[in-house]
Amino acid sequence: MIDFQPTEEQLLMIRAVSQFAAGLRPNIREFEHAREVPLAVLAEAAAMGLGPAIHIAASHGGAGLGLVTAVLLEEALAEVDAGVAFGLPGGSFATAVAELCTGEQAAAWLPKVLDAGGMGAVCFSESKPSRERPGFLTEATPVDGGFVLRGEKAFVLNADRASHLLVFAQVDASKGWDGLGAFIVDAKAEGVRVGPAVPTLGLNAVRSCTVQLDGVRVTAEARVGGSGQELTRATLRFFAKEGLKNAARSVGLCQSALTTSLEYVSNRKAFGKPIGHFQAIAFTLADRSMDVDAARTLTWQAAARWDQHEAKPTSRSEKEALLASAFAISFALEAAMKAGDCAVQLHGGAGFIRDYIVEKLMRDAKQLQVCFLTAEQADQIAATLELGLPLDPAVVLPTPETQSVFT
Repeated sequence: MIDFQPTEEQLLMIRAVSQFAAGLRPNIREFEHAREVPLAVLAEAAAMGLGPAIHIAASHGGAGLGLVTAVLLEEALAEVDAGVAFGLPGGSFATAVAELCTGEQAAAWLPKVLDAGGMGAVCFSESKPSRERPGFLTEATPVDGGFVLRGEKAFVLNADRASHLLVFAQVDASKGWDGLGAFIVDAKAEGVRVGPAVPTLGLNAVRSCTVQLDGVRVTAEARVGGSGQELTRATLRFFAKEGLKNAARSVGLCQSALTTSLEYVSNRKAFGKPIGHFQAIAFTLADRSMDVDAARTLTWQAAARWDQHEAKPTSRSEKEALLASAFAISFALEAAMKAGDCAVQLHGGAGFIRDYIVEKLMRDAKQLQVCFLTAEQADQIAATLELGLPLDPAVVLPTPETQSVFT
């Protein structure tokens, strides 16, 4: 029998996170205008254990509660504000370290961020592709005892609050996308400069910045994730898991849009009855309700695949988890955009007024579509796996040639 019922412990955690999120609801416009989540709120979240450490194995310094628990809590938080979920302590940095580092490396690096309830950032994206060769413009030049990093990374979430960065750079230009390397960098190291926050369409409770690397020296031990296919697979696992959490945030946004729309069309009357009783509106809501249920089921199922893989890792179970994640990410991101768009449409002229939350839901949904993996990139991963093709990093990773992403 297939059981989609959360455990009693998970239900208690969901209830606690929902109560925490409900307390933030009166302030979400304030967070949006300030373009940040207050440190006091993040400290409270850290005290509750919220953040990426939930699903990270205990051997790596996490709580080891699994990805299913993580997506359940991400959904509950995003039902109030998807932007807040991106600002949780640890950030995507913790997931990246867990996937790219050995157990010893993770045990050394993660406490520097997680124990203090701090923040890390992943510097993957770049604002423009290289026209001369495949790969990143940011370069890591080997020197005695380490590397020197030069270049600019773009769309880096939480960079201005991060104590450590995980930077992807080109180590071997002759190998193109197979010549990448990943490095852990102290954000206060000489040569690191974080630019001002870039104005964005949605998710304004979290900030995105550029990061300049001007001759930043790192030791050989700062390189993580290996090279070639080893690094590609580790990076793809990172994007799949963070993308899956993004799918859960999309489900939470879908649910919020549906709940808000149902309330509005039940109270707004025309021709003597609630507008929700008219067939066109009723059918629209029915379709969005189906989207929520389908997106939630796909997301939970994919998370369960990862938890099963972690318990008994095989190449087959990893492929199944990646494929399930691609399905969930692609569907949930599209469902969120439909939900936000329909919510505005069903509110009519009121949907464009800031007094109603639906315009924010639509903006947030659009930005969710360009975080971590896009629906198109998830489709490409699914097609690659289904056809049994090699995991070419130029195809399965979100490169500047395909579409820039927020990480």
